[in-house]
Amino acid sequence: MASTEDKAASKENASSWKDSFYNPRTGEVLGRTASSWALILLFYLVFYCFLAGMFALTMWVLLLTLDDYVPRYRDRIPTPGLVIRPSTLDITFNRSEPQKYEVYTKELENFLEKYNDNVQEMNSECTPGVYTKKDEDQEKMDKVCPFKRTSLRFCSGLTDNKFGYPEGKPCVLLKLNRIIGLMPDGDPYINCTIKKDNPVQMHYFPREGKIDKMYFPYYGKKAHENYLQPLVAVQLLLTKEDYNKELSVECRVEGCSLRNNDERDKFLGRVTFRIKVVE
Repeated sequence: MASTEDKAASKENASSWKDSFYNPRTGEVLGRTASSWALILLFYLVFYCFLAGMFALTMWVLLLTLDDYVPRYRDRIPTPGLVIRPSTLDITFNRSEPQKYEVYTKELENFLEKYNDNVQEMNSECTPGVYTKKDEDQEKMDKVCPFKRTSLRFCSGLTDNKFGYPEGKPCVLLKLNRIIGLMPDGDPYINCTIKKDNPVQMHYFPREGKIDKMYFPYYGKKAHENYLQPLVAVQLLLTKEDYNKELSVECRVEGCSLRNNDERDKFLGRVTFRIKVVE
């Protein structure tokens, strides 16, 4: 049996352990009195308020140096990227199974809604082939050039809401990313090629895949509200010989000063995607 001294030592250890959290004799909690805890909390409150104030002050000074309408640094993105819709680089579908291609046609339909003629008719008419610039004393660009969905013709989804997918002649839409102040020299247009021995016929809408200069420059989301990029639709007129094969399609911006051959950036002025029609 434990001796009296062992029991006393055990009680003393238990009491010491409890006193480390709360000591009823001194009123200390975790080794500090109430006034000591109050001073510690007050110190940290003042310290973190000071840090928050310094952060807010530096952010305020930084924001004073920024323009609400024009980014400070724009020279690192001289050429826009080229993107496609449907938003995938691998288009595969069975043309006789609607559920296989509906995911693509629905995305195209939803994307083109903002290009409906009744919406675009509210925009101002612009002069084709001429940059649409704002006056120097203007903060905002009130004029937005219309791009009507009907200009995409057979790829507009108006005469064929399946965009040629059931016939094995699918449409894809191409657009340039927005870059503030971009004014490409020359007459930009989209040109697509397929890496195969026998060339595939393609139709471009608008004609020859042209991107009119009247849609440039873009002045930014805040200064150029309701702006929409012009589109180029490409319809791939595939034949039975092309079915059940994965075809690699590369589209580039040609005919202007925009770069399309940067090996470090495969999407700068170009895009490559794969398409496979299963029969």
